[in-house]
Amino acid sequence: MTRHTPATLPGRDQTSDSAGRHRVVIIGGGAAGLELATQLGRHERLSVTLVDKARSHIWKPKLHEIAAGSMNMGRHEVGYLAHARDHRFVYRMGEMTGLDRESREVAIAPFVDGEGEQITPARTFPYDTLVLAVGSQSNDFGTPGVKEHALKLECLSDAARFNRKLMNACFRAQAQEGVLAAAQLRVCIIGAGATGVELAAELLRTGREVLAYGASVSTTNKGLEIHLVEAADRILPALPPRLSAAAHKLLTKQGISVHVGAKVARVHQNGVELSDGELLPAEITVWAAGVRAPDFLRSLPGLEANRINQLVVRPTLQTTNDPRVFAIGDCAACAKPDGQGFVPPRAQAAHQQAAFLARHLPTHVEGRPLPNYTYRDFGSLVSLGSYSTVGNLMGGVVGKSMFVEGVFAKLMYLSMYKMHEAALHGWRRVTLETLARCLEPSSGSRVKLH
Repeated sequence: MTRHTPATLPGRDQTSDSAGRHRVVIIGGGAAGLELATQLGRHERLSVTLVDKARSHIWKPKLHEIAAGSMNMGRHEVGYLAHARDHRFVYRMGEMTGLDRESREVAIAPFVDGEGEQITPARTFPYDTLVLAVGSQSNDFGTPGVKEHALKLECLSDAARFNRKLMNACFRAQAQEGVLAAAQLRVCIIGAGATGVELAAELLRTGREVLAYGASVSTTNKGLEIHLVEAADRILPALPPRLSAAAHKLLTKQGISVHVGAKVARVHQNGVELSDGELLPAEITVWAAGVRAPDFLRSLPGLEANRINQLVVRPTLQTTNDPRVFAIGDCAACAKPDGQGFVPPRAQAAHQQAAFLARHLPTHVEGRPLPNYTYRDFGSLVSLGSYSTVGNLMGGVVGKSMFVEGVFAKLMYLSMYKMHEAALHGWRRVTLETLARCLEPSSGSRVKLH
């Protein structure tokens, strides 16, 4: 009987070459994972493989713009295959399902497309260093009806699905004769954190522009209604009260119905039921409250996870029970050095942690110890669409905590995305492309009518 060596085992995807380079496998192509793969790919002693079930990357804070139809996705989408070729790492399609820490192998499930065709088989990927950067997803807290009737904004396909439902609702209303039902052209967003607030603001302008085209008599008196529901006593509870109040005032002034101190008891097909019995009719319901890491992380053998499935890591970003396995971004529970809680699941934290590993992992595999990662809080910024941007800048930026609103805040918000683009493409390309876009003649409405 022929015996297979590890290099020829069936179903085993090799990430090392004859030169014996250190194999780094990164699971998840979000902001943290893709930035890290891009930076590590330049090191000749490393063999870098990125695994993600999607074919392309969109910066997650941009999903609300895609959902509203106000972003040209072609300008911001990064194809993994082409990007991997340009930055000397390997991209493999698939979703992680298991981990053998003793053999140092990651199990990847077969990938099946939307038509039921299997694209790739089940495989295993050997590693010397494993980095888990699988991000986070919505936490429905077991609320009845959420899985069946509410949309979420966790990935590109979620945003595209929302946009289709939104456009269908508008076209249906425009073609309808007679009075519209109470639920028609009404969107209920559950959760008034950054995602919910940004989506509400972006949808308001989108709805007005879409319904302005060919509106019939039956719909002229009813535009897109947006209800924002928050269980806390104010929207944007992570921001200082002054900024929450400013955002609340602006949203209500623009016509958005804001419900605070409103807990959701159940989501129905055509509405949301609050704990006090009030029913909010809605044609589209979006769940944007709470986050948790993917469920499979809790089942990984020997790795410590918290109650929201995040992997507990040391200050070096290594998991507590296995120094060969790292976790970064939203899926990592990293304590702050002062003991005051954990690093928040924000884009700036993902960017910082990716930069930390990109800087120190190459020397660590050569035998040098890893320093401790320290989170730098630059504050929080929330875009209110074309109306405004609000936020607070922390001491690391301005010397003391400072509230910001308006044009300056919008520029700071834009700079966060430009830093992500620069990590992927370099500042020279980002600067030239930004200048080119600024010089382009205006093409009118940015809303996609499709």
